[in-house]
Amino acid sequence: MASNPSIATILAALDASLADALSVAPQDSATGSVPIWLLRDSEVSSWRATQPTAVASWLDNNDFRGERHRVLLLPRPDGTVAGAVLGLGSLPAIEALSPWAIAGLPEKLPPGSYHFARDLPSFAADHAVLGWLLGSLPSSPLRSGSKVGMGGVTRRARLCPPSSCDLVAVTREALVLGWSRELINLPPNLLGPAELAALAAAMGTGSGARTEVIVGEELLAADYPMIHAVGRAAGRAAERAPRLIDLRWGDERHPKVTIVGKGVCFDSGGLDIKPGAAMALMKKDMGGAAVALGLARLLMERQAPIRLRVLVPAVENSVGGDAYRPGDVLRSRRGLTVEINNTDAEGRLVLADALWEACSESPALLLDFATLTGAARTALGPELPALFSNDPQLLASAQRCGVESHDPAWPMPLWDSYDDELTSRVADLSNVAPSAFAGAVFGALFLRRFVAPAVPWAHFDLYAWNPRERPGRPVGGEAQCLRLADRLIRERFG
Repeated sequence: MASNPSIATILAALDASLADALSVAPQDSATGSVPIWLLRDSEVSSWRATQPTAVASWLDNNDFRGERHRVLLLPRPDGTVAGAVLGLGSLPAIEALSPWAIAGLPEKLPPGSYHFARDLPSFAADHAVLGWLLGSLPSSPLRSGSKVGMGGVTRRARLCPPSSCDLVAVTREALVLGWSRELINLPPNLLGPAELAALAAAMGTGSGARTEVIVGEELLAADYPMIHAVGRAAGRAAERAPRLIDLRWGDERHPKVTIVGKGVCFDSGGLDIKPGAAMALMKKDMGGAAVALGLARLLMERQAPIRLRVLVPAVENSVGGDAYRPGDVLRSRRGLTVEINNTDAEGRLVLADALWEACSESPALLLDFATLTGAARTALGPELPALFSNDPQLLASAQRCGVESHDPAWPMPLWDSYDDELTSRVADLSNVAPSAFAGAVFGALFLRRFVAPAVPWAHFDLYAWNPRERPGRPVGGEAQCLRLADRLIRERFG
């Protein structure tokens, strides 16, 4: 029986597939390629007036009005494709072009070489090429017959990128987004704590980073008691033992940026076990780690002028005789004691130990990414992560970066008057509040207890999953807020 392709094979083939989606020729050398006109609905009439009668009639006969995402092929008399028009709907200006406006094109065009017929400003050109690349991502590498992981790639329409595009940067971004998505998609039998740590170390080695991994009982000796407690029930198998991944990279003279990612590789809920329907997607509970590692890869590959540290507590929240229990009181790395009132609120526990360690070095910026609460999804839905910060200026900057990069997050309050609901009768605090309301706020307030007030900190409560099919965003893992964070760091530190 054929075995599943290895993680390394899957990720290498994914990189090759994305590279194959681009032609090597820039637009000014795109002789013989087919033009694509990008038209807002307000531009269709004026553009139609400049075209030959046959083209104008073809638009009329097909009732093309520039509707968003609509693609109309323009035929030659011999039946080949002379061009294509893509509707942008009521887009206010071409500068506001989103990657998602372009992402459906590769699937809607016949094989061949294409270029954009209009000049695009650099920002719009970058988004257009990124959308094309994300729309060219391959299908699941674990399906029987998939070319990914089997030494092949799928031939598709290819793009001659505009000369105004920063092709190196955009290709790097697309590769990292695809890589992070694929980590989220991998099933827990292929990606557990050990495999996640090995991938992080391999990625770091390739970029000159130094990675330390603290495993199992070593966590107690190193004083990470809550990471150990959450993951110990799975630790009877060595590859499932809890661990802390600690990656460092960059020049010591540069500002320190620390990224923390929740790496719960599978979440059963522990002794407060989830129902089957709620457990079905829990391979994605390491989505925060995937975003953190993807962001680290992007920063290292573009040689960002920062001192980077990445902390990923990698665990499985399992059921067993040595699982932590409701009613247990755990000591944290900070020294605060935490009463466990729900073992399914485990992500905040492992993040707390990592955040307190992050603050020990007083970074200039601290970001954490976590699939932390269902309440954030109830409030904002799956496509809009919740954003919290102890710094109003940082909160506003992060939201703006999300809007400008079409990778949004929505600011939510660290509402101080709710903080006392985390009070415990037997410990310094409880890991959950008794209230049925404001769960995302309570999760963020819990984390704030483990962040030094002087450290600028932002917390991203992600879904990390696309629940519906859209161009460039198939059902499956999604690296939410990765591009937002990269833009934020670039603005602050270069």
